[in-house]
Amino acid sequence: LAGLMAVAPREADPAAAFAALAALAARVRADHPGADVLSAGMSEDLEEAVAAGATHLRVGRAVLGGRPPLR
Repeated sequence: LAGLMAVAPREADPAAAFAALAALAARVRADHPGADVLSAGMSEDLEEAVAAGATHLRVGRAVLGGRPPLR
């Protein structure tokens, strides 16, 4: 177990979701000290994820731009 990964719900406050994830990650680390990865946050909410302790982010749109619409 390397850690946890989550995406904030679309219609919810990402800061609250990531705070709950950080609390869960702390509980997991208590039993699995090596589980230090916290993958959370995407382009729209990366600041909130970093504030909650995310170690990995998914920021493709922020770096590469949006994808063309599907046909």
